[in-house]
Amino acid sequence: MKTAEKGLLLVLSAPSGGGKGTVLKELFAQDENLRLSVSATTRAPRPGEVHGEQYYFISREEFEKMIESGGMLEHAQYVGNYYGTPKAPVEKWLDEGRDVVLEIEVQGGQQIKKLCPDCVSVFLLPPSMEVLEKRLRGRGTEEDAVVQKRLGAAREEIPHAQEYDYIVYNDRLEDAVADVQAILRAEKRKYSRNRDCIERVLENAETQ
Repeated sequence: MKTAEKGLLLVLSAPSGGGKGTVLKELFAQDENLRLSVSATTRAPRPGEVHGEQYYFISREEFEKMIESGGMLEHAQYVGNYYGTPKAPVEKWLDEGRDVVLEIEVQGGQQIKKLCPDCVSVFLLPPSMEVLEKRLRGRGTEEDAVVQKRLGAAREEIPHAQEYDYIVYNDRLEDAVADVQAILRAEKRKYSRNRDCIERVLENAETQ
């Protein structure tokens, strides 16, 4: 029996360098029902990034037009650039029964929780600031000033973890992935998401 007709919306946040991309790559490899909402951003692509895969890379003017027209589910500014979630594909997938992951910053996460109170929010926490800095520098794609700016932003973001439903420590990849999977399974079994199934069971019993 299908336990939930509508898909589940998962908000996943972490400081820059927190390992969101690595965890998500493994999650999608193991669950074909998951869909990743591709965010739009005004920042320049990093080496190897492709428009429409990691992000939709658009101009500041185009981004602001989407905000004005209501085409963004959420948006925020981070380290001088816009980031946001286009609304249409998310709504389509949820209606199809797909689970949708929003990989977004803290500001965006706060907006989503207000707009979609039934979403599930997870904050991915690095084991330490030292490990976070090592990960950021290990990318080799940004100058020291940008790394320092991202570390400063992380110190402001991490206290907001208390606003999320769950904390997942991203020390060992396998453990972090398993924790997120367990959260998804548990959330799908909540009574609030299964009322219709219970009613169908009782209706079937009455007709037998």
